[in-house]
Amino acid sequence: MRDTDTRQKFLVESCDVRGHHVQLDHTWQEAVARTRYPPMIRQILGEAFAATALLASTIKFDGKMTLQLRGDGPVYLLVVQVTADGDMRGLARWNAEPEDVSLNGLFGSNARMSITVEANRHHAPYQGIVPLEGSSLAQSLQAYFRTSEQLPTQLFLAVSDDTAAGVLVQKLPADLRQANDSDGWQRATVLCDTLSDEELCLQDTSTLLHRLFHDERVRVFEAEPVRFHCSCSRERTDGMLIGLGSSEVADIVQEQGRVEITCEFCDRQYIYDAVDVAALFKGLPTGVVVPAAGDDDTDMTRH
Repeated sequence: MRDTDTRQKFLVESCDVRGHHVQLDHTWQEAVARTRYPPMIRQILGEAFAATALLASTIKFDGKMTLQLRGDGPVYLLVVQVTADGDMRGLARWNAEPEDVSLNGLFGSNARMSITVEANRHHAPYQGIVPLEGSSLAQSLQAYFRTSEQLPTQLFLAVSDDTAAGVLVQKLPADLRQANDSDGWQRATVLCDTLSDEELCLQDTSTLLHRLFHDERVRVFEAEPVRFHCSCSRERTDGMLIGLGSSEVADIVQEQGRVEITCEFCDRQYIYDAVDVAALFKGLPTGVVVPAAGDDDTDMTRH
């Protein structure tokens, strides 16, 4: 039985190729548990989850990475975030059900893709923004690597009801190559082209790599865990309301009876009544948090 919710690095030493394999099980199931996504949108969101986990595996960072697709098509926004520790969350927003699974059909012809890395400390944030090119997310990310990293890269993504998975292979930079096999990159990508969606979603890393590279020298590194986790908190919503100012928040309470803030990623609700608002602007702890449907703790909790 394979491990669930992992990302794992490998080296095909005889081809001078590095790679990563990602399988998201409970992570993916929790990400879509509270929203009824149309099939085409669910597919592209799953691919984005797998792709973001793969992208994050290729660099070292202390903070979070965000993949965002934005356009004027039926799907106008898709966002997936992953932290250095493997915590993931994501969502898609749409105004119509798409009829075409291509990127243009989903996001429109003028869509853009951004990849942002926000470091917790010591490093300035990085953001790359490029047109959404190609007919698939994998093709668009491959184009991004060609222009930004200037390293040949291939992605293979698959989504099922229970799993979002993928493999990324990348030609090693010249200073790290040892085999110097001129056919190594082509051989590795031709072999990866034979991967099926079922293999990507169901087979563990060792089985997958043995099937692909049994005639090559392969080194596999220790697997790292990945999980769905939302970073929303009472403290963040407190800060949001304080930023609005006491007068504006009081007006909302007067008109609506309370302030309700719902996290778009996990559907958790943060509720403020008049008592909470008064205490908030006096610097006192307050609040009612309503867990999202499906959470283990389903009682309303006042802090």
